[in-house]
Amino acid sequence: MKRMVTILAGVGIAMSSFAGTAGAAEPVELNSVISKQEQQKMINVAHRGASGHAPENTMAAFHKGFEMKADYIEIDVQMTKDGELIAIHDTTVDRTTNGTGSVGSLTFEEIRQLDAGSWFGPEFAGEKVPTFEEILDAFRGKIGILIELKAPELYPGIEEKVAEALIERNLHNPNNEKIIIQSFNHESMQTSKELLPNVPHGVLAGASWANVTDEQLAEFATYADYFNPNMNIVTHDMVTDVHDADMKIYPYTSRSQEQALRLFDLGVDGIITDYTEHVYKHPVKNN
Repeated sequence: MKRMVTILAGVGIAMSSFAGTAGAAEPVELNSVISKQEQQKMINVAHRGASGHAPENTMAAFHKGFEMKADYIEIDVQMTKDGELIAIHDTTVDRTTNGTGSVGSLTFEEIRQLDAGSWFGPEFAGEKVPTFEEILDAFRGKIGILIELKAPELYPGIEEKVAEALIERNLHNPNNEKIIIQSFNHESMQTSKELLPNVPHGVLAGASWANVTDEQLAEFATYADYFNPNMNIVTHDMVTDVHDADMKIYPYTSRSQEQALRLFDLGVDGIITDYTEHVYKHPVKNN
């Protein structure tokens, strides 16, 4: 019955798109269509931290994700000119700071001087770009950390640097898969898996992987534990095929309640989202 209600809600949303200005779709309440048991089972990943509520890839966003009871915070890791691992999504600092230039052409101290919060809101003025090690030290043992190696082909040796930081903190043998490493660069994931054989790894898959084959999934499964695709290409068949390959599936990036409900209905294992409240209503996991 829960699933039928979800499907009907989706149909209503789709029909509303043809109604023009005749009337807006009624907002869908998570708890009206998804049981608390289903919410508790779904892995809730705060994308770049709770980035719908705070500036992405900052300590403010990561703390917000923790406060909102996410299961994981997802972080993007790149490397500065002088070899410091930092959390930032774009390969330039232009969009999310008051600076300009590529990450790899700037030193850590140059990047550290930048304001990474004001673009999101004045209350976040002065937020700094955090280091990978700062994030590990602040959140290890408190919340899962999904580590994305962003454009690792630009940063030779980044896999080794990440491995060193994890091993130094005894996080290379994580309990309950609370450390996961993923990337769109699948060769990088093979390298990382060799360095960290006990750490779960994932392959990110863009829209071009909509017709991924069983053979391709089987190849991924030789070194990856997760197949994490763009949410727009996810189907029931894809979810089944990923599970048949003995992997889990965490699609990205849900930004509306309707998108999260669709992913619930498709039977995915986790949802990567800017709004953790769309996956469960705080504080359902403590109830």
